[in-house]
Amino acid sequence: MTLAEFIKTAMIALRRNVLRSVLTTLGIIIGVGSVIVMSAIGGGASRQIEQQIASLGTNQLTIFPGSQNVGGRQGGFGSAPPLTEKDLRAIREKVDGVVAVAGSMNNSATLVAGNANWVTQVQGASAEIQDVRDWPVKSGRFYDAIEAAARRKIAVIGSTVARELFGAADPVGTTVRVNNVPFEIIGVLASKGQAGGRDQDDVIYVPLQTARSRLMGRVRVPDEVGQVLVKVDETHDLEEVQADLQRVLRERRRILAGQSDNFAVRNFADILATRSATQRTLSLLLASAAAISLVVGGIGIMNIMLVSVTERTREIGLRMAIGARGGDILGQFLTEAVLLCLAGGFIGLTLGVGISIVVSQLFDWPVFISPGIILIAILASAAVGVLFGYVPARRASQLNPIEALRYE
Repeated sequence: MTLAEFIKTAMIALRRNVLRSVLTTLGIIIGVGSVIVMSAIGGGASRQIEQQIASLGTNQLTIFPGSQNVGGRQGGFGSAPPLTEKDLRAIREKVDGVVAVAGSMNNSATLVAGNANWVTQVQGASAEIQDVRDWPVKSGRFYDAIEAAARRKIAVIGSTVARELFGAADPVGTTVRVNNVPFEIIGVLASKGQAGGRDQDDVIYVPLQTARSRLMGRVRVPDEVGQVLVKVDETHDLEEVQADLQRVLRERRRILAGQSDNFAVRNFADILATRSATQRTLSLLLASAAAISLVVGGIGIMNIMLVSVTERTREIGLRMAIGARGGDILGQFLTEAVLLCLAGGFIGLTLGVGISIVVSQLFDWPVFISPGIILIAILASAAVGVLFGYVPARRASQLNPIEALRYE
């Protein structure tokens, strides 16, 4: 028999018991649908995390003061001597592969513009912060190094702050009071969205020197910076630049060999790799749990096919009596099992995609349906049909024609 004949014969047999055929495929439908939904949700979450971390800059290093051991007692994070603008210059001059380096200090502040007010994070930052963060302005401009050194009272605001204080109006050229200190708005940053559970656009940038003298209160040293942000040339190895940077800072901070660093370096590329690996593992676990339904569905199909073989024993005997070989009987029942699984797979695929879209729309949850997962789901359906359909098909092909014809 040809493949077309196998399919035609299998379709005739399945149409005789439509309800049983539909019920038999339920396990496969649920299994494939679950695989698609779980993979879509897991993949969407993974891509969102990667985009959020990437928006912070994967070729960026951030340096914080660490803890210090004084008299045998370990202080808390940030208890070590602060980073300074001298550290910035040393990094810029002595570390190869550094494209830009900026100091930053932040504090909570109340902004007032006209009758509107808003509480946000004020970032006192060097002019190079725009290059480090790769953050273009949507309107206006960013302040330069000369303006920052002159301690100008100018500010660049994020799109969230612009919306909350000014609505649809252009705020460039207007004045905003930051903790009762007037600042002229010279620019509005392009939107960056969420990252790490925080709205990146809910921020106001002012020159570091101005923030230190007017907004940050008491500082430990005159040229203190809260943290240092370093952008690394993409042609350089990030880990090598990080090691070189740590060497320079250890020399500047007089840390002896064998002593722990009293500063911390955060590598966003490592964070991205770790989070991505964790999310991929979670997605695989979800998909594996959903795949169990495929196995359960396959067992159901095997049981129904075994029942079908018993019910159609006389039919099998008659087919063999008129010339059908064992291979023909095997092919017929195997084709029926595969068709059942493929039908269930396509229905489950449609159902899974539909549920994923509904979840995305109702709960504003990111989903990503990989073409590879769709292909795997369909191939898995066919594999289940072959795997669990083989035993009943083999049993049918080995029946004795004479005994089969006598079967009541």
